[in-house]
Amino acid sequence: MAENQGLTPRAQDFSAWYNEAIMRAELADYSPVRGCMVIRPNGYAIWELMQRALDDMFKATGHRNAYFPLFIPQSFLQKEAEHVEGFAPEVALVTHAGGKELEEPLVVRPTSETIIYDSFAKWIHSYRDLPLLINQWCNIVRWEMRTRLFLRTTEFLWQEGHTAHADEADAEAEVRRMLGVYRRFAEEWMAMPVITGVKTDSEKFAGALRTYAIEGLMQDNKSLQAGTSHALGQNFAKAFGVQFQTAAGGLDFVWSTSWGVSTRLIGGLIMTHGDDVGIICPPRLAPTQVVVVPIYKSDTEREAVLQVSDGVVQELRTAGVRVELDAREGMKPGAKYYEWEGRGVPLRLEIGPKDVAKGQVFAARRTGGKAPIPLEGLAVSVQHALAEIQRTLFDTARERRDAATRRDVSKDDLIAMMAGPGGFAYAGFCGDVACETAIKDATKATVRVIPDEEFRSPTPPARCVWCGRPATSEAVWAKAY
Repeated sequence: MAENQGLTPRAQDFSAWYNEAIMRAELADYSPVRGCMVIRPNGYAIWELMQRALDDMFKATGHRNAYFPLFIPQSFLQKEAEHVEGFAPEVALVTHAGGKELEEPLVVRPTSETIIYDSFAKWIHSYRDLPLLINQWCNIVRWEMRTRLFLRTTEFLWQEGHTAHADEADAEAEVRRMLGVYRRFAEEWMAMPVITGVKTDSEKFAGALRTYAIEGLMQDNKSLQAGTSHALGQNFAKAFGVQFQTAAGGLDFVWSTSWGVSTRLIGGLIMTHGDDVGIICPPRLAPTQVVVVPIYKSDTEREAVLQVSDGVVQELRTAGVRVELDAREGMKPGAKYYEWEGRGVPLRLEIGPKDVAKGQVFAARRTGGKAPIPLEGLAVSVQHALAEIQRTLFDTARERRDAATRRDVSKDDLIAMMAGPGGFAYAGFCGDVACETAIKDATKATVRVIPDEEFRSPTPPARCVWCGRPATSEAVWAKAY
């Protein structure tokens, strides 16, 4: 994109803006392989920060990392009938290798439950081996028909947790604990408010008893499923013979869970916080939190300004701030501002001769606002500013979500809402899949979650929004990515 060429406004075409913002920030590029993407260094740096934070959270809750093969024998998927049916349209098969046809086709990993439980069957013998808490960072291949950078690609990066437990209660506690980890990461690191709850049977993971999810509302009022946590029961354990000797001396099948988030989170970050200039990185996930731009005209000014700028960079680095000095020659300050704003850098510090004389820097926040900051105590001031930006991004996103949320909607309200502005629509639901399908066909909205108690309406709806029969629960509908 040419310098100073503006992006398509979000209000005009959100989809076009999204793609242009990614390109301007140099986060990803298209691949010659259909539906795949190249994650560029700027985008991968965000993913690395996400990985680091999540990996620390996983290890703090007792999980250890392992790695399992990319290729899975086709027969493994067929052992769990519901699972293979759910993934059949997305599976990629390897039928030839080494110049020969394989005796058994190999599935390119769409998810790893089957091959992991084959290993669990070898590793688990006694209740003393439980719980077994494993996480894997890897790539996944699902043959998607319609792809979008970060949000839905044929190949993507993710983590998948897989755990085995001695009883259902312990497995359920794990499922909820990891859902809580995802929510904390989304809200505290991504500054993306989410709602939590359980999926309907038609929306749950293939082979699971229950699927829980975190759902964020993007700026175009579409929902993004940002993370899932699955209670798998004993389905996979029975299919793969994962048994253990109980404390009482008998034999039982383990109760298992799986949970995951992916590079889709980067898409969520972009769509939650970006503006018509480009992306805005929450400071905790910004590869560059602060950029220092020296401004000068003469060689004398250059020497004095660069001396102060270098000192600022060293002070901030010592304080743990991710900072870059943009001292490129032959480039106007305005062009540098444009580039760093497009990359979503939260804070820019401009240093000119007048600032040197006054013992200050001039700070520009990516979220808006400019003000001088004294050089004395600069690191502390910068850290406070970054924390304020992080809070502002979360508060702004939460206010936007709440403004686009309507409760106790009627059938006409639901239809009008999904035909118009979109958003989260709360209403009664009878639980009948026929109503769920009818709503999807009429409005393109799906049940995002049956919300957890924290997110439910104070007075539960009495009637189903669609058929008028008694409601069995409250549901949240939205169009979704």
